[in-house]
Order: sequence, then C-alpha cells, then structure tokens
Amino acid sequence: MQLRAIIEFLERFAPAELAEKWDNTGLILGDDTTDVLRVMTCLTLTSDVAAEAVARQAQLVISHHPLLFRAVQRLNSSTVEGRLILQLLQAGVQVYSPHTAFDSARFGINQQLAESLELEEIRPLRPAGESLPGAGGARFGTLPGPVPLGTFIHQLCRRWNLPGVQYVGQTDRVLTKVAVACGSAAEFLEDAQAAGCDVLVTGEARFHACLEARERQIGLILAGHFQTERPGIEALAARLQTTFPELTVWSSQVECAPLVWHLPSAEQA
Repeated sequence: MQLRAIIEFLERFAPAELAEKWDNTGLILGDDTTDVLRVMTCLTLTSDVAAEAVARQAQLVISHHPLLFRAVQRLNSSTVEGRLILQLLQAGVQVYSPHTAFDSARFGINQQLAESLELEEIRPLRPAGESLPGAGGARFGTLPGPVPLGTFIHQLCRRWNLPGVQYVGQTDRVLTKVAVACGSAAEFLEDAQAAGCDVLVTGEARFHACLEARERQIGLILAGHFQTERPGIEALAARLQTTFPELTVWSSQVECAPLVWHLPSAEQA
C-alpha cells in the first residue's frame, strides 16, 4: 500500500484545517509514494521510540507531536533531533504528525476523553464551523448526575489509571458540567467558564494558569500531558488496523511518561 492512501485516511479523520496556526502537521519526513506495510504510532519520537521503529522495521511512524516543530538551519548528528532524523532517514522510516488536528477532530482525542468520563451532550468548546460538524477545540458536556469535585477526581483516577492528579478547587464543590482538553490546554479556562462548566480537565498548566482558575472560581484538574494523550494514540493504532487489515499496526511498546510519581510508603512517612 502506498503511504498516500494512509495519509488520505488520516486527513479525512483529522482534517488539516483543524490544526492550530502555530502547528506543524502532516507528512514531516518521507515520500507519499513509498510502499508501507508496517506502521507504528507514538506520542513523541524520542530516541528509544525511534530505535524501536527501526528495530521492528516500521516504514511509517505516526507521531502525535511533530518531529520538526521549530525552524532548523542544519541536520547533523551533533543534536538529538538531527541524530533522530538521520537514523529514521537511513532506515527508510516516514513520519506523519496529526497533532492538534487530531486533538480537535470529531472523533479525536478530546472527544474520546469526554466519552471516557461518560459526559452527556458532548460539544466542542470552540466549534470548527458548519463545514466540520462535531469538530473543534476541546470538549464539554454534562455529567450523568451532580458529583463533588473530590468524588469526580477519584472516579477520573480510576478510569484513567492515574496514581493521582493536581487540582485547583474545593473538593466539596458540586460539579454538573465538565470541560476537557488534552495536553497543555489551560487556555480553554475562559471558554470553559463561558460555557458554564464547573471544572476543566487538562494535562498540564503553568502556575499562573492555576492562579487564574482560582480567581475565576472554576475547578482545574491536571491529569498529565502523557496521560491525556497517549490513550488516543493507542486508539488510533487500533482504528488504522481495522481500516487497513493488510497492514501491521502497533503503538510504541517502549514509550512511557517522562515524569513518574513517588508515593512514599507507610514506613517512609
């Protein structure tokens, strides 16, 4: 199968016009006439993930985060990024990145997160417009029933298999409407409040965004950048495998969150 056919599917699933203006999405590295049989998805192309792609003979890596994000003046082995690109080129690995287009797609990462929280009447916080119904930035919806923030956090940790979260707000505050935005997306705080949401769930946020949430008196839950986006990449691999059964598709097996939790034992306390 030519890479072009896979790209056509990806661009229907996560149209390029959904990407933020500052983003770099699409075919980052490669030739769309290349024949592809083995595809790996990942959140970020790090050195260990690239080594896995080469070792397992992937011909295409779909990396959520773009490999080339800022302008570069040279590609050589003196930088981490240069070494990665040279390694992938030498092994004939193509790289495609959907990034914010996938975040905002109708069935993209934010929609998946909202559904995993069992929200009802899910809608985009920033609708993409009539030409792309159901798509747009972030999501919000109504909980099946009112629940205190503390209980909601407990449920979220169980559903997303998290050891814990950081949060802003009072645990006894009753929630009825929730917004969710994967990755680093505290810029949706104002939108969430305007939509009548009681809390915004995102991956990470700057200190001053947390202060802003407190001043706005809207809850903010930080569940981890990796933790809010990696499940979507795994789901994309499954969707690609179903759509193209002639391919071998998998999500990176070595990829892991760069931050880990230290939970002191009772003996250490």
